Amino acid sequence: DFVSALPPEVSCRIFGRLDVQSLCRASAACKGWHRLIEGSERLWRHHCLAVRAVCRSDIDCDRRKGYSWKITLLRNYWKSKVKQEWLSGKYSNIPSQHSLPEKSMYPMDVDTWGEILEAELER
Repeated sequence: DFVSALPPEVSCRIFGRLDVQSLCRASAACKGWHRLIEGSERLWRHHCLAVRAVCRSDIDCDRRKGYSWKITLLRNYWKSKVKQEWLSGKYSNIPSQHSLPEKSMYPMDVDTWGEILEAELER
Protein backbone atom coordinates (compact mmCIF):
# COMPACT_ATOMS: atom_id res chain seq x y z
CA ASP A 1 0.00 0.00 0.00
CA PHE A 2 1.89 3.04 -1.28
CA VAL A 3 -0.46 5.48 0.45
CA SER A 4 0.71 4.45 3.91
CA ALA A 5 4.34 4.37 2.77
CA LEU A 6 4.44 7.81 1.11
CA PRO A 7 3.81 11.30 2.44
CA PRO A 8 0.18 12.36 1.83
CA GLU A 9 1.28 15.10 -0.60
CA VAL A 10 2.99 12.54 -2.84
CA SER A 11 0.04 10.15 -2.72
CA CYS A 12 -2.29 13.03 -3.63
CA ARG A 13 -0.12 13.88 -6.63
CA ILE A 14 -0.37 10.27 -7.79
CA PHE A 15 -4.15 10.19 -7.32
CA GLY A 16 -4.35 13.60 -8.99
CA ARG A 17 -3.43 11.98 -12.31
CA LEU A 18 -6.59 9.83 -12.29
CA ASP A 19 -9.78 10.70 -14.15
CA VAL A 20 -12.99 11.12 -12.14
CA GLN A 21 -14.23 7.56 -12.55
CA SER A 22 -10.84 6.07 -11.64
CA LEU A 23 -10.58 8.37 -8.63
CA CYS A 24 -13.99 7.18 -7.39
CA ARG A 25 -12.94 3.55 -7.89
CA ALA A 26 -9.65 4.13 -6.05
CA SER A 27 -11.59 5.68 -3.19
CA ALA A 28 -13.50 2.41 -2.83
CA ALA A 29 -10.37 0.22 -2.93
CA CYS A 30 -9.49 0.36 0.76
CA LYS A 31 -10.01 2.47 3.88
CA GLY A 32 -6.62 4.21 3.66
CA TRP A 33 -7.11 5.30 0.07
CA HIS A 34 -10.68 6.33 0.84
CA ARG A 35 -9.61 8.57 3.74
CA LEU A 36 -6.92 10.26 1.69
CA ILE A 37 -9.05 10.79 -1.43
CA GLU A 38 -12.19 11.89 0.40
CA GLY A 39 -10.21 14.26 2.58
CA SER A 40 -8.43 16.00 -0.28
CA GLU A 41 -10.44 18.91 -1.67
CA ARG A 42 -7.56 19.59 -4.06
CA LEU A 43 -8.13 16.28 -5.89
CA TRP A 44 -11.78 17.09 -6.50
CA ARG A 45 -11.21 20.79 -7.26
CA HIS A 46 -9.09 20.00 -10.32
CA HIS A 47 -11.83 17.89 -11.90
CA CYS A 48 -14.56 20.28 -10.84
CA LEU A 49 -12.85 23.17 -12.60
CA ALA A 50 -12.69 21.10 -15.79
CA VAL A 51 -16.45 20.51 -15.56
CA ARG A 52 -16.90 24.25 -14.95
CA ALA A 53 -15.75 24.90 -18.51
CA VAL A 54 -19.04 23.33 -19.65
CA CYS A 55 -21.35 24.04 -16.68
CA ARG A 56 -20.09 27.35 -15.32
CA SER A 57 -23.31 28.67 -13.77
CA ASP A 58 -24.13 25.34 -12.10
CA ILE A 59 -20.65 24.99 -10.59
CA ASP A 60 -20.58 28.61 -9.42
CA CYS A 61 -24.06 28.31 -7.91
CA ASP A 62 -23.17 25.12 -6.00
CA ARG A 63 -19.96 26.66 -4.69
CA ARG A 64 -21.85 29.78 -3.52
CA LYS A 65 -24.24 27.46 -1.66
CA GLY A 66 -21.24 26.01 0.19
CA TYR A 67 -21.01 22.60 -1.42
CA SER A 68 -17.57 20.98 -1.26
CA TRP A 69 -15.59 20.51 -4.46
CA LYS A 70 -16.41 16.80 -4.42
CA ILE A 71 -20.16 17.26 -3.99
CA THR A 72 -20.18 20.03 -6.60
CA LEU A 73 -18.39 17.71 -9.02
CA LEU A 74 -20.70 14.79 -8.33
CA ARG A 75 -23.77 17.00 -8.78
CA ASN A 76 -22.60 18.25 -12.18
CA TYR A 77 -20.33 15.61 -13.73
CA TRP A 78 -22.85 13.67 -15.83
CA LYS A 79 -24.69 16.81 -16.83
CA SER A 80 -21.43 18.22 -18.19
CA LYS A 81 -20.75 15.03 -20.16
CA VAL A 82 -24.21 15.01 -21.74
CA LYS A 83 -24.13 18.76 -22.41
CA GLN A 84 -20.72 18.50 -24.06
CA GLU A 85 -21.95 15.71 -26.34
CA TRP A 86 -24.96 17.77 -27.38
CA LEU A 87 -22.86 20.90 -27.92
CA SER A 88 -20.30 18.99 -30.00
CA GLY A 89 -23.04 17.92 -32.41
CA LYS A 90 -23.01 14.23 -31.52
CA TYR A 91 -26.81 14.10 -31.76
CA SER A 92 -27.29 16.54 -34.64
CA ASN A 93 -28.42 14.01 -37.25
CA ILE A 94 -30.47 11.61 -35.16
CA PRO A 95 -33.58 10.55 -37.16
CA SER A 96 -35.85 10.07 -34.10
CA GLN A 97 -35.86 10.11 -30.32
CA HIS A 98 -35.65 6.32 -30.35
CA SER A 99 -32.22 6.56 -32.00
CA LEU A 100 -30.76 8.46 -29.05
CA PRO A 101 -28.52 6.49 -26.69
CA GLU A 102 -29.86 5.93 -23.18
CA LYS A 103 -27.47 8.38 -21.53
CA SER A 104 -28.05 11.21 -24.00
CA MET A 105 -30.56 12.94 -21.73
CA TYR A 106 -30.12 14.59 -18.39
CA PRO A 107 -32.30 17.09 -16.52
CA MET A 108 -31.07 20.48 -17.75
CA ASP A 109 -32.37 23.99 -17.27
CA VAL A 110 -33.76 26.29 -19.94
CA ASP A 111 -30.48 28.18 -20.36
CA THR A 112 -28.58 24.96 -21.06
CA TRP A 113 -31.10 23.82 -23.67
CA GLY A 114 -30.91 27.32 -25.15
CA GLU A 115 -27.14 26.93 -25.56
CA ILE A 116 -27.61 23.56 -27.21
CA LEU A 117 -30.26 24.86 -29.61
CA GLU A 118 -28.10 27.86 -30.53
CA ALA A 119 -25.21 25.49 -31.31
CA GLU A 120 -27.52 23.40 -33.51
CA LEU A 121 -28.73 26.46 -35.39
CA GLU A 122 -25.13 27.49 -36.08
CA ARG A 123 -24.28 24.08 -37.60
